[in-house]
Amino acid sequence: MTFTMFSTPWCGYCHRLKSQLDREGIEFETVDIEQHPEAARTVEEANGGNQTVPTLLFADGSTLTNPSVAQVKQRLAALS
Repeated sequence: MTFTMFSTPWCGYCHRLKSQLDREGIEFETVDIEQHPEAARTVEEANGGNQTVPTLLFADGSTLTNPSVAQVKQRLAALS
């Protein structure tokens, strides 16, 4: 199961999480909210109107904002 990570090119937290997920072999899609306004709206809806990244959107519609790799693994395990 994969998920979508909403991020920006300048977000240090996003870069760190991407690297950690890559090391763990966890697949995901990345969407730059600065390039896709509809994605920015999705992030705002998940974060009380804020464009906080990284925000992860899972297949069941749930989200995590600035999670640890452990939190991502827990969510993926719960969804599988």
